[in-house]
Amino acid sequence: MSDSRPIGVFDSGIGGLTVVRELMHLLPNEPILYFGDTARVPYGTKSAKVVRFFAHQDTRFLVRQNVKVVIAACHTASSVALDDLSRSFDVPVLGVIEPGVEAALKATRNNRIGVVGTRGTVLSGTYEKKLKERREGLYVETRACPLFVPLVEEGWLDGDVARSVVAIYLEPFKDKDIDTLILGCTHYPLLKPVIGEFLGEGICLIDSAEETAGTMRNCLMERGLEHPGLEAPLNRFYVSDSSHHFKKMGEQFLGRKLDSVENVELESIETNF
Repeated sequence: MSDSRPIGVFDSGIGGLTVVRELMHLLPNEPILYFGDTARVPYGTKSAKVVRFFAHQDTRFLVRQNVKVVIAACHTASSVALDDLSRSFDVPVLGVIEPGVEAALKATRNNRIGVVGTRGTVLSGTYEKKLKERREGLYVETRACPLFVPLVEEGWLDGDVARSVVAIYLEPFKDKDIDTLILGCTHYPLLKPVIGEFLGEGICLIDSAEETAGTMRNCLMERGLEHPGLEAPLNRFYVSDSSHHFKKMGEQFLGRKLDSVENVELESIETNF
């Protein structure tokens, strides 16, 4: 069996491109269809009910483009909407939290793990719950870092402003003796150099994007959904606002030209949620 349909990926903005980059590396023959909801970024400051509505709308758009599987490449959406999405749509829907949890448990040496994420992700308690379900006696320290997303969306990935914001948010982790930090938002890995510089070499930074790509590969293999050919795939990118900025940032981050970035009218995506 094989399936030439694309992999669908959605996020609130450009952060989900961290997952796209890993998919391109691990599954180079698979076409990708990406939707960045740039008109409503960030999701992490919204209520769980609103995020679930957005996630349903995003997924419905991807399914209408005939994708074979969907990745909710948004930790906030994964934390509050993944079960609903899996029940509501006929295609497999994968999140980014479970892969990050598994990677952190493998990485920690002293069973003391930190988690940074959007306010919505942290308030959901999903990371803490899933980590402690898998290992007794685990210490988990969480902290919301809402300004990280706008920093990334604006392309402020280094410099004095980024360093100052990172220091303010992450200073409390310095005396917690954590050895592993989960970057619990797909935007955050773009700040990994600054975060690593502040915390030092002794802290393992967990970016769930690589683990999510591995989970996707296993999903395609198990379900017989792998792309049948070896030709270069056609990747398509859609946004709900600001296509020029997305294209510029996307090309810089992915290191390749984005042939087309199309705008989507949100009003055209109805949902029964």
